[in-house]
Amino acid sequence: MASPKTVVSSLSLLVALIICFSPVHSSNTIGKGYRLISVEESPDGGFIGYLQVKQKTNIYGSDITTLRLFVKHETDNRLRVHITDAKKQRWEVPYNLLPREQPPRAGKAIGKSPTTVHEISGSELIFSFTKDPFTFAVKRRSNGQTLFNTSSDSNSPFGQMVFKDQYLEISTSLPKDASLYGLGENSQAKGIKLVPNEPYTLYTEDVSAINLNTDLYGSHPVYMDLRNVGGKPYAHAVLLLNSNGMDVFYRGTSLTYKVIGGVFDFYFVAGPSPLDVVDQYTSLIGRPAPMPYWSLGFHQCRWGYHNLSVVEDVVDSYKKAKIPLDVIWNDDDHMDAHKDFTLNNISYPHAKLLKFLDRIHKMGMKYIVINDPGIGVNASYAVYQRAMANDVFIKYEGKPFLAQVWPGPVYFPDFLNPKTVAWWGDEIRRFHELVPIDGLWIDMNEVSNFCSGLCTIPKGKQCPSGEGPGWICCLDCKNITKTRWDDPPYKINATGVTAPVGFKTIATSALHYNGVREYDAHSLYGFSETIATHKGLQSIQGKRPFILSRSTFIGSGRYAAHWTGDNKGTWQSLRVSISTMLNFGIFGVPMVGSDICGFYPQPTEELCNRWIEVGAFYPFSRDHANYYSPRQELYQWDTVAKSARNALGMRYKLLPYLYTLSYEAHMTGAPVARPLFFSFPEYTKCYGLSTQFLLGSSLMISPVLKKGRTQVKALFPPGSWYHMFDMTQAVVTKTGKRVALPAPLNFVNVHLYQNTILPMQQGGLISKEARTTPFSLVITFPAGATEGYATGKLYLDEDELPEMKLGNGQSTYVDFYASVGNGTVKMWSQVKEGKFALSKGWVIEKVSVLGLRGAGPASEIEVNGSPISNEAKKIEVSSKEHTYVAGLEEEGENKSVMVELKGLEMMVGKDFNMSWKMGINGAN
Repeated sequence: MASPKTVVSSLSLLVALIICFSPVHSSNTIGKGYRLISVEESPDGGFIGYLQVKQKTNIYGSDITTLRLFVKHETDNRLRVHITDAKKQRWEVPYNLLPREQPPRAGKAIGKSPTTVHEISGSELIFSFTKDPFTFAVKRRSNGQTLFNTSSDSNSPFGQMVFKDQYLEISTSLPKDASLYGLGENSQAKGIKLVPNEPYTLYTEDVSAINLNTDLYGSHPVYMDLRNVGGKPYAHAVLLLNSNGMDVFYRGTSLTYKVIGGVFDFYFVAGPSPLDVVDQYTSLIGRPAPMPYWSLGFHQCRWGYHNLSVVEDVVDSYKKAKIPLDVIWNDDDHMDAHKDFTLNNISYPHAKLLKFLDRIHKMGMKYIVINDPGIGVNASYAVYQRAMANDVFIKYEGKPFLAQVWPGPVYFPDFLNPKTVAWWGDEIRRFHELVPIDGLWIDMNEVSNFCSGLCTIPKGKQCPSGEGPGWICCLDCKNITKTRWDDPPYKINATGVTAPVGFKTIATSALHYNGVREYDAHSLYGFSETIATHKGLQSIQGKRPFILSRSTFIGSGRYAAHWTGDNKGTWQSLRVSISTMLNFGIFGVPMVGSDICGFYPQPTEELCNRWIEVGAFYPFSRDHANYYSPRQELYQWDTVAKSARNALGMRYKLLPYLYTLSYEAHMTGAPVARPLFFSFPEYTKCYGLSTQFLLGSSLMISPVLKKGRTQVKALFPPGSWYHMFDMTQAVVTKTGKRVALPAPLNFVNVHLYQNTILPMQQGGLISKEARTTPFSLVITFPAGATEGYATGKLYLDEDELPEMKLGNGQSTYVDFYASVGNGTVKMWSQVKEGKFALSKGWVIEKVSVLGLRGAGPASEIEVNGSPISNEAKKIEVSSKEHTYVAGLEEEGENKSVMVELKGLEMMVGKDFNMSWKMGINGAN
């Protein structure tokens, strides 16, 4: 649920672009740069230098005279460059919110030591600089490539570094062939790869995701840079850790930051692979949160489930339609007059709701409700009473700042205040005692306000009136422009139209705990609320929390999942959803998805078919719709129900794989959904690909994304790919190619790459029951190869334990291996801590091996060194020849077969080894 804030028209967007890319002042007139006056090694192993302004100007304010430079190689692959005022402490992202090493505090005496150092070398990254004017560069030791370079000349499109109180500017040159990704959150119509001269503004706003290329709900000032150097790929990332509003100008050969406060706090991570980059990045900002198993199931929500009977009918209708469903959600329909932590006892009678929840909990289903940060100003409202007693709200001139959201007049909790965190946790506890929810959905936390400026509650009229959509401002308000915090000298391109920074949010001169200005902390609001919510849920449930947050910041993935906000039931929104999902994997928020079939307006039947075929493979898979849209649950159309059974049926078979990917994400930051270049960085044709994606390293989704299409032209990187819905079908290519694949309405193309072992189960309508079914392994070799090797892994645990790790007696990890050579197929496992898997009785019942050369059935089958009699063990052995959509047949190569063995009883929790001989042709 959200308010439809400014929908940018084509004309206003054009105007915004003209403003954004036609600056009034050139960089050289804004600032003249700095000179380095000293540098020396600091006790902690870093280097401290001091910079002095060369010549002051007054454009956007006066330059800060002296800056302190701190440079440190924090790890072998991470370099930090921190620049701040040498004499005064400046605003930075609080170290208690985002834990990290603190540089020496500003305000110490300025050193006078001579500048004898000219570069600061690490294992892989080298920091070098010039003294006058001060510029710096970051280079890669292994290949000499310059990754970041702030120096400019008369031909450069940018000038010297600028550092004023409310305006910071710095630039880097870039090679033309660098492919950049990140700088979100925004809806990128042209795909995941950043496009030169598009606007990139970072400032959290309640702007509908249907608006393209504008600042949306989250702020992630980080980009990944992928380059192909002499045929070898190298990736790195650059983070500017700063919560203030900023414009980032990417021109293709340069990138410029224009920031309205804070400090320059750069982190460079060396990679060199994309997976290395996210590993190094999330080791800094926090590993992604562990997710409960059930959260990987399918979720259904709608704003407009007016009473409990409707919700009960939705659950029953999914079951009747045989469409999987794990989680049912309520938007604010369950609340009393939209107020947080309340229950509408007329529409959602407490006793009946508890009975319903008891029923679905016994089935294994879960229940999640929404929560907005605004607390209704209502003297009879107990949550408000306790909040006032604890003094938890953001203040303006000593009084709680008044805004309007769904309950009407509201105050906003200040989550930077420790007292607020404790109060919030107590309110979660109280509500959980009333309604045993299984997670929380925190929305509107950019923060969203239906009004702007300094407001009062009108006298003599009801606000809101109870009529109309509810998002029209009914408070009496006046603009606040009297301070430089409300009207900063530099105007970022907020909401795509250079709106005031306090437009429909908290006034930026309002104050948080300890005098922190909203101007500085604005984009941290959702992040700080997420941390407080995580703490509250974990303390009352003792389980692994599940939180879905709309607003995110650097590090949000450590605590929460994200959905991409208010999208549209259009083909364009479907396409954009893939780019946004892939970006959030880079941002360290791998549990992400978009509203399937669109939030509003109602999608066409064809579009909803195609959307569930994509959305079934989002890491977070949820159908959600607007109050004013017709119903669009997946069973509402027969054709959509069929597509859902097909696509979600496959998802539920893949749950063990998805859960293992979730574990990898938690341990290393590896995204669940990935761009193809993560697995194929050498294959430059996939660098800009945004119409296909991978789950993990090797499962590729190639959906239909355009109206009326019954085939899809999919790009296949080099190798052998096998269709998951018919494993006898293969695509084989030596150099990579586009292939036209059949894609009738109820069909989605999902392919598995060679050299993979994929663990699966038999599926079901709820993840709890799917999890009890026997396992199967799908093993892929290069088609027709005489020799090959494949690997896979599986993580299992008691999924609601707070931590996701080995060593607690409630988890098992399995490495799978397979090889083919000399006509013999071998597979084996290595189990770590198998006790948990053994206690569940999980068995591997079937093995499918794809791409084997030869013909004829398997023979001389051995399991754990003992020959197996097919008759005695009731093992079924079969083989089928592969057919090629593209590949071997047209290239005149040897044919290959799929061999399946069913009826096995190999325990998942015990090491096993298995082998067999191929038919006579396979030994050649």
